[in-house]
Amino acid sequence: MRPAYLIILLGLNFFWAATLSAYKVLEQFLDPGGIVTLRFGLAAIILVLLWPWLPGEAPRGRDLLKTALLGLIVFVAGHRLQVLGNQLNTASNSSILMAIEPLITSVGAAIFLREHIGPRRMMGFAVGLLGVVLLNGPWRPEFKWLSLGASLIFICSFLSETAYSIIGKKIILRASPLKVLALSLAAGTAVNLLLDGPRTLAAASRMSGQAWWLLLGLALICTAFGYGFWFLVIREGEVNVAALTIFAQPVFGVLLAKLWLGETLHWGQLWGCLAIVAGLVIGLSRQIKPRHSVKSASP
Repeated sequence: MRPAYLIILLGLNFFWAATLSAYKVLEQFLDPGGIVTLRFGLAAIILVLLWPWLPGEAPRGRDLLKTALLGLIVFVAGHRLQVLGNQLNTASNSSILMAIEPLITSVGAAIFLREHIGPRRMMGFAVGLLGVVLLNGPWRPEFKWLSLGASLIFICSFLSETAYSIIGKKIILRASPLKVLALSLAAGTAVNLLLDGPRTLAAASRMSGQAWWLLLGLALICTAFGYGFWFLVIREGEVNVAALTIFAQPVFGVLLAKLWLGETLHWGQLWGCLAIVAGLVIGLSRQIKPRHSVKSASP
């Protein structure tokens, strides 16, 4: 992975972590389906308007069908589960659960893309998970186990993100990443509008200006740019390497939940953040290479 890619990915993980707190703000105006419909609908509009300037070829034939299916899996089913799971939980707890996503994504990449996960990356995952345990603080007297139902709903959404990387990587080797994203967003938005379009539009008319700015940020930065850039990174490198950066989301998410929503923090979260950073350093230490270097990563 190029150093610039790592820096941008870490920045994007900050904004992706912020979505969990942003959803808490939007909950007072919209139900989970409404949040998903407006976020990805706005992103679809942005990319459709930019279509003439998007580079590369559009997917065709079976790739086009897979692109539409990807939109239904990720931008309809997957994110409805994620927003609902976050609604049933706290933003900080949801942020901690995000650490499970890179593990699911890496297993998927190993099975379906035949990616090799060497011992250094395995050690990075292990240290990152230790950080998650410290973040959660199960030894504290006031610790309460998360609601199993809410946690499972949230975790199930990671399967859709894994599908985005696994199925999407095969498509973007033959077609433009941004055009694949635009078409999948359009397909997902069409279904979202069929599911709850009138109700969402009615609720949107009562939203505050702050809520609209949040949705625009989610659509522009976290979706149109973020998902497109993720495709660019995994087209050139391995999915499991990019997935390691997701371990930064619990760190960012817990801090944002405290600063933005006033959720309670504890000392274990500090040590957990440090352990996660150590895991990132270990797992990515041999994966960051200049552009002219050989692309294959050593384990």
